[in-house]
Amino acid sequence: MLSTLRVASRQAVARESGMRALIAGARSGSTWANVPQGPPDAILGITEAYKADTFKEKINLGVGAYRDDQGKPYVLPSVRAAEEIVVASRLDKEYAGITGIPSFTKAAAELAYGADSPAIKEDRLVITQSISGTGALRIGGAFLQRFYPHAKKIYLPTPSWANHAAVFKDSGLEVEKYRYYNKDTIGLDFEGLIEDLKAAPANSIILLHACAHNPTGVDPTEEQWRKISDVMKEKRHFAFFDMAYQGFASGDADRDAFAPRHFVKEGHNIALCQSFAKNMGLYGERVGAFSLVTASPEEKKRVESQIKILIRPLYSNPPVHGARIASTIMNDPQLNKQWLSEVKGMADRIIEMRALLKKNLEELGSKRDWSHITSQIGMFAYTGLNPEQMEKLAKEHSVYATKDGRISVAGITSSNVKRLAEAIYKVTG
Repeated sequence: MLSTLRVASRQAVARESGMRALIAGARSGSTWANVPQGPPDAILGITEAYKADTFKEKINLGVGAYRDDQGKPYVLPSVRAAEEIVVASRLDKEYAGITGIPSFTKAAAELAYGADSPAIKEDRLVITQSISGTGALRIGGAFLQRFYPHAKKIYLPTPSWANHAAVFKDSGLEVEKYRYYNKDTIGLDFEGLIEDLKAAPANSIILLHACAHNPTGVDPTEEQWRKISDVMKEKRHFAFFDMAYQGFASGDADRDAFAPRHFVKEGHNIALCQSFAKNMGLYGERVGAFSLVTASPEEKKRVESQIKILIRPLYSNPPVHGARIASTIMNDPQLNKQWLSEVKGMADRIIEMRALLKKNLEELGSKRDWSHITSQIGMFAYTGLNPEQMEKLAKEHSVYATKDGRISVAGITSSNVKRLAEAIYKVTG
């Protein structure tokens, strides 16, 4: 009997072993067996660590969305009002055209370029609604890859928004870099930037952050923008602007649009990507626009035809609800005035948090120069802290942000700024 049991046991083990071999063989022969595990998203990792932390006074400075002074997501009252108008209008849910809702794109163009822009007045501007700023970048990258007559290469500032390189590589463009941020001064490496623009081959594509440079918060001055324009004109470089924070950077939409408007005034036929995620809080609605300044109405017509051909197999046409909200805000004088005031309020809160953080650090007796905190602009700030110090902030003080020292100023509130300053003071000495 014992012998029979042993035989049965061995047979069961053999069957199990054979089954495992069959499963392993099936896996190795799977269509997707060679798909590698991708790296985790850096921001997602911060969010997960923050959520897992049980400390009641933990601080999340990794989030890339505006928060109010209670640390809560904020829906602009003007957006609520515009949405009520859109819903009450009981509009149909038919497809938009390939380039989106005309009332939206017209208003977006005037917001970016100014209603008196020669590109608009002379009917030389091609503009299409896009799936927020990322979608605008993708359209622009694909168009340049197909039709830009010179090198299929784009130069990005060092550093730049992490998704820029991925978008342009997937568009079929080579990605190069030019100097931008100076770690020693925690400011703009203007000399290095100009040297690299001059050294780049003529007719290169140069990506420029119009305002509130992400991730550093370091912007050129208006005088420096003029110099950049001059050098790019001399080298016949093509200016590709990303403007994700118009109005939200300084609180003044016209001031934030200085760079692209100056370039157009100086004769550059630029490309421009707009996002309404930050300045209208329409993050999940994915509202954006891509535009190109052309040389003539006839050229505009040809370029627009190719933009449509490009978009059609990508996503056919854009979603309408968010664009209707944005259009209602921009085309209603009263709502537009209210929105601009609310955007200024958001920008002012960010500016105030920067000032409070600097003030608290100085009052603690820090010997470091923290002036870069207030000289930088926009949602993000480069603190100058190194990866080891950022790790200490997380492990010892429950303050979470990216290892490169970038913090989202939107995550700072009047109730946590003192504790944040104390934590930074302790890890920096």
